[in-house]
Amino acid sequence: MKNKQISILGCGWLGLPLAKHFIAKNYTVKGSTTSAEKVETLKEVGIQPYVFTLGTTENDELLIDFFKNSDVIVINFPPKRVPNIEEIYQKQIQTILPFTNETQRVIFVSSTSVYQNTNDWVTEDQHNQPEKASGKAVFAVENLLKATLKNRLTILRFAGLFGYDRVPRRFLANKKDVANGKAPINMIHQDDCIGLIQAITDRNVWGEIINGCADEHPLREEFYTLAAKKIGLTPPKFKDTDEVSFKKIANMKSKELLDYSYQYPDPMVFVI
Repeated sequence: MKNKQISILGCGWLGLPLAKHFIAKNYTVKGSTTSAEKVETLKEVGIQPYVFTLGTTENDELLIDFFKNSDVIVINFPPKRVPNIEEIYQKQIQTILPFTNETQRVIFVSSTSVYQNTNDWVTEDQHNQPEKASGKAVFAVENLLKATLKNRLTILRFAGLFGYDRVPRRFLANKKDVANGKAPINMIHQDDCIGLIQAITDRNVWGEIINGCADEHPLREEFYTLAAKKIGLTPPKFKDTDEVSFKKIANMKSKELLDYSYQYPDPMVFVI
């Protein structure tokens, strides 16, 4: 029986360790990057490397080979922070769609930025009205992919990413008059991102939208104060006000549908 094959579009902070994880599971892994300098790094860990930039028709031959014979495709790159972010992100995704076929399954790594602040829990059934340009761009691509791929697609909406070299200890340190101190935060560890993607492929869960977020939601003020203190920086000073704007990401569907237990259920473990 041949090894399963996966194509990971975007081998950055999450994509590279995700590729390593699947290689350890005896998958054949194709990985893309926009930087020729990263090719050796990808090769060293056993990834078949591809270098291209989406949004043009100059990479057709590369894209054909990149997607060829893959059982699963992971779309894992965020929209660029540019003025016409929504238009460009959709164009990039539209570039790849002709090269997928009806036997392939697709995971789109999305973001909880698609949810507006409700000052309450939000679930996957939430009616979405993204507030920021990046959230609008991601939500537009979700809808594009759903219309095209239908039940071959599962969307994973990740909360704020952390883990290993991305622990927000310096974030907000030394700042004053910081707002929203009493707001709960939403975060997910890199290992849990990978665990959820693996669970989707193992259980063949397709045609779904799933939130990925740690169980616990410490207050912003508490988390970033302790984070700064842990490395000897001056903690941020938060505004003394009752005004707060937040959303609290519910993860029950990920646990029930995928039978998944979070490896890092409480982000506070990294700052205490």
